[in-house]
Amino acid sequence: MGVDLDRLSFAIDGAMILRDVSASLPTGTVTGLLGPNGAGKSTLLRLVAGIDKADAGTVTLDGVTIGSLSRRDAARRIALLEQNAAPSVELTALEVVLLGRIPHRTKLMGSFSGDEDRAVAFDALAAVGAGALADRSWHTLSGGQQQRVQIARAMAQQPSLLLLDEPTNHLDVSAQLSLLGQVRELGVTAIMALHDLNLAAAYCDQIVLLDGGVVVASGTPAEVLTPAIIGTVYGVNCFILEHPRGGHPVIVYSAVSA
Repeated sequence: MGVDLDRLSFAIDGAMILRDVSASLPTGTVTGLLGPNGAGKSTLLRLVAGIDKADAGTVTLDGVTIGSLSRRDAARRIALLEQNAAPSVELTALEVVLLGRIPHRTKLMGSFSGDEDRAVAFDALAAVGAGALADRSWHTLSGGQQQRVQIARAMAQQPSLLLLDEPTNHLDVSAQLSLLGQVRELGVTAIMALHDLNLAAAYCDQIVLLDGGVVVASGTPAEVLTPAIIGTVYGVNCFILEHPRGGHPVIVYSAVSA
């Protein structure tokens, strides 16, 4: 069980964005989706979420093909937090989180702010360490606080799969570490598109590395984040050290010699 990507391909106006992407991501694991700009990370997340449809190949979640689900059922099972997601109207943090309950409405225009929904929303805020922010206006929150609230919104969907597109963008170091630590503690299957290789090595169980729309390496951080692979994909020299506490790889970059 978990997420299985089977030879996914996707093109826009004849330009291949992804080609024959395959990977198996076990239930409960955190996967880092890495690659240079333009590698296809955001596109792959949208295919996994069922928002875009692959030209070829399939995505299955716990044995169910995502393409066979209705949009509502997909939204109940999968939560996608895209870059720069923000409400367009004035809302409190609690109201933002309650938006995650929309897929669970029983009627087309039914309410989603009853006692049960509010309890789920408060639990989600507490799970990401943001319970005290419930009554704060969204626009008064810091970047790190907003990201926590958005993850709480995603968790309020009660998904089987959490997808995050560059969740650490624009956050300071403390907020980055805190946020990724919270994601690990949630206990759901998660796929995160990241740029920082050291954050991926520290917080991900496995890595899928894309380059030019194809998978060039997949496996544990130690298997994927090697000097040879990093040099080929990113065009940089580096050394790999072992973290003195966690034991995971630490990438130390080296200036290219003249």
